[in-house]
Amino acid sequence: NYSLSLSLSLMASLLVVLLQFFLFSATVRAQQKPSNLISLGSSLSPSSHPTSWLSPSGLFAFGFYPQGNGFAVGIWLVGQTKNTTVWTANRDDPPVSSNATIEFTRNGMLLLSTEQGREQLIADVPEPAVSASMLDSGNFVLQKNDSSVIWESFDFPTDTILGGQNLSSGYKLVSSMSSSDHSNGRFYLNMQQDGNLVAYPVNSSGDSIDSYWSSSTLNAGYDLQLSLNRRGLLCLRDDGLNIHTLVNSSSPEVNNTIIYRATLDFDGIFRLYSHHIESNMSSIVQWSGLQDQCEVHGFCGFNSYCSSTGTKGDCYCYPGFVFVDRSNKFQGCYRNFSDDRCIKREDLVMLYNTTTSENIEWGDFPYSVVPMKKEDCGKFCLEDCNCGAALYVSGNCKTYKLPLRYGIRNPNNSATAFFKISSGRPEIADHAPPNPISPIVVIDRKKNLISILAVSLGSITCLCFLIAISSLLIYKSRVHRYRKLSDNANLHLTEEFTLRSFSYEELEEATDDFKEELGRGSYGAVYKGTLSGGNKIVAVKRLEKVLEEGERQFRSEMSVIGQTHHRNLVRLLGFCVEGCRKLLVYEFMNNGSLADVLFKAERHLMSWRQRVKIALDVARGILYLHEECEAHIIHCNIKPQNILIDESWTAKISDFGLAKLLTPNQIGTITGVAGTRGYLAPEWQKNALISVKADIYSFGVVLLEIVCCRSNIEINVSTADEIVLSTWVYECFVAGELYKLVEDEEVDLKTLERMVKVGLWCIQDDSGLRPSMKNVILMLEGTMDIPLPPSPSPSFFVS
Repeated sequence: NYSLSLSLSLMASLLVVLLQFFLFSATVRAQQKPSNLISLGSSLSPSSHPTSWLSPSGLFAFGFYPQGNGFAVGIWLVGQTKNTTVWTANRDDPPVSSNATIEFTRNGMLLLSTEQGREQLIADVPEPAVSASMLDSGNFVLQKNDSSVIWESFDFPTDTILGGQNLSSGYKLVSSMSSSDHSNGRFYLNMQQDGNLVAYPVNSSGDSIDSYWSSSTLNAGYDLQLSLNRRGLLCLRDDGLNIHTLVNSSSPEVNNTIIYRATLDFDGIFRLYSHHIESNMSSIVQWSGLQDQCEVHGFCGFNSYCSSTGTKGDCYCYPGFVFVDRSNKFQGCYRNFSDDRCIKREDLVMLYNTTTSENIEWGDFPYSVVPMKKEDCGKFCLEDCNCGAALYVSGNCKTYKLPLRYGIRNPNNSATAFFKISSGRPEIADHAPPNPISPIVVIDRKKNLISILAVSLGSITCLCFLIAISSLLIYKSRVHRYRKLSDNANLHLTEEFTLRSFSYEELEEATDDFKEELGRGSYGAVYKGTLSGGNKIVAVKRLEKVLEEGERQFRSEMSVIGQTHHRNLVRLLGFCVEGCRKLLVYEFMNNGSLADVLFKAERHLMSWRQRVKIALDVARGILYLHEECEAHIIHCNIKPQNILIDESWTAKISDFGLAKLLTPNQIGTITGVAGTRGYLAPEWQKNALISVKADIYSFGVVLLEIVCCRSNIEINVSTADEIVLSTWVYECFVAGELYKLVEDEEVDLKTLERMVKVGLWCIQDDSGLRPSMKNVILMLEGTMDIPLPPSPSPSFFVS
């Protein structure tokens, strides 16, 4: 009986243990839902099912969503009535058609293919992935065989961070263009290395005058990161226990019923939202960095001001200005008269008047501050051809050049604003606010005196008529001359800037009405031309999008090329500026671009010796830009298409439209993504500080392409290992099989090894590991030892 009782007791205990184990396992399985693994070969299309890959709970989706007249690729929070986009791939690319596809290829690449046959990487992975998942956190990940993450969308935030996501020091969020257009917008939020989280307009200098909101945590700690946890705590924290709370929205509810997101909205305001799962995913603003849109610098464009109605802002033009685009007031305003005549004071008084406005201020620094009486301030601006507007504040007259930025109507502001307007036409009000700012003419027009002569003096009348016609022709000639001088001055062309100024008619004739196109870029085309005389062949670059980006690209190219002169830089011969027509004239390069001879021609057309020489030519040109010219320059777009080859096979760097000039003490700059995918350093993707090391990375990619005579990404290869050039080169280097890179070509193996090692060092993820261009040249020449390079696999792809 005792034995039976003992056996029953043991069996009961065992049953209890087994029951507890199964209950625990069930609980764990309930809490850790398996992710929906996406297998190799899976695909999406906007026109067929499926159009997206869902997370296990169905809260988040990755795939195609409608944008503009097509579709974009991104991640969104699924709502019953409205989806909320939280991440977008390749934001500035145009929408794709319904025939596009996303494919997770058998080679482990995530590719977007359009109906035109163009293929683009969505995720630039260091090695092929074997699976992908859309997680319930809103993070889309690519994984290896051991389930470790090699790429995740959380590493590349666009305008939003979600619960569980961080924004590290040196990175930024960039707003969307509008609520329905998720391309890069007009504002960015920078997690600065000094510990301060600061909002700026895009394309500003990043100075304190440009910032409009900050976390006020300057010097609170080094390498702080912005963090949002899943319970709604938005804070700045470091690796220790230091936490600076921005807002704590933690709710007593279970945290899986609310999803939090922090977004830099298209209006430039940083906000924290909560989405309640049980309430149709409706969103609630939990916190807002600013309450009034007019507090955002750059909310309204140049030469316009913001006026508030509650928390909403609207944009209006200053007197004498009209909107660039009435359907998009954010683009700013321009003068409704020609203002490019800088002439004598007496003539200025004849040509212009001034008007006054109250309660207006703007954010620029004046170029002069002079004590005087209020009634003299307008005349002082009128007689100064550089003055576009003036502010009279506390006994001082402050004068400003155009354009005016960060304008705002402030009822508490006691300053009086003076605006220069034309005396040749009445003032035109453009979209005046409900309580309009009325222009008040403060300087009267001079009256013309008409002398009436006797009819009998007919001969004198005819003589006066002839004199008037002659005077008109002379006046028009001088006005044209003044305009041309003003255009040149606006381009900062000094007397030492010895470039030839062409007329548009000359270049139209030289190119035979722009007949032979040599190539085409983002801002226009390049044409072959022959200057008068027929003995000088040139390349004429005509910018076609000169209103916005093209205008900026033209001025950048002029200012950069004007400070450079080197045998490995393409020489600028002249320019043309006639209204909106802007052209550049370059020396003609007989052998086209490096891309032409590397990718479009047979290998034997360029020998190994020539390729080595070209690599050194490019390196010397970049060294000149980085260290030897007066203003240090980051080219920002080094690629084979921008390296031209002359008749003696000398390589020359071209296309300075995206270049950035650095001040003597400046080591880098914050800017929007610029350049060409495949040649962009990782810091571009992370929105980090851009330095000369970004050019080093691009050069490393080009160097490996020169070695192998192929592009950095090629889909049509024999094995998956060869798709990404850097991965294949490193594998051949480690295996001691560099001969595979050059097939059966006769090369100097020591030089080949040097070039490969230098290329691998240049494309390191950590910019601090990349060599300077001076050391690159020394290593290529064989005068400096080259240590063994580590794998170029980017560390920021590792979970």
